[in-house]
Amino acid sequence: MKVFSSTCTFDYSWSEVSTANWLKYCPWNGKCTHVIAVDTLSRSIDVSTGILRTERLITCHQTAPAWIAQLFGGNMQSHVHETSYVDPASKRVTMVSTNLTWSNLLSVRETVVYEPARKVEPKKRVTGVNTGVEEEVEEEVEQTRFHQEAKITALCGGWQKIKTKIEEASVERFGENAKKGREGFEAVLEMSRRVFGEEREKEKMAA
Repeated sequence: MKVFSSTCTFDYSWSEVSTANWLKYCPWNGKCTHVIAVDTLSRSIDVSTGILRTERLITCHQTAPAWIAQLFGGNMQSHVHETSYVDPASKRVTMVSTNLTWSNLLSVRETVVYEPARKVEPKKRVTGVNTGVEEEVEEEVEQTRFHQEAKITALCGGWQKIKTKIEEASVERFGENAKKGREGFEAVLEMSRRVFGEEREKEKMAA
């Protein structure tokens, strides 16, 4: 088994990130072109906890080294089952994904967590209106911490060397897609903030 792990911080609040998460694979994201369809299978709310549970089917078209493509029959379209939990009380989004395609040959289990984070930044503030005296104060900035972990295990029979090669190639491709995913999600977050901000301004003007 090989493990891919990644952590980063988005300069957006948890509310912004948890909302934009549903738009992650929309046209605003030009980096994740390997995702060709996202279908919602079920959605429910636990009335006792307020947790939103969603199941989705994600269809991807991957490229791979020729020897791996041949091993998997040449068809590089795959399906992933994703279950997500949005907990508004603890402000935590957890998404667990498993591959459905080639699951008899390769197991990929991914867990993603979004949690609030805070950064303290120094700011200068004018303390005297007439004198223009400035003092440095600390201001908390809302951020969101992203943690991703994927456990990849080759299940096909044969030499261990072949299994290791498959796992290594899968981890490498997973890392490439993860980088594109973060870059694409940044674009979605930026566009979401702009669009929702414009809508709020329109509502104020219409009120």
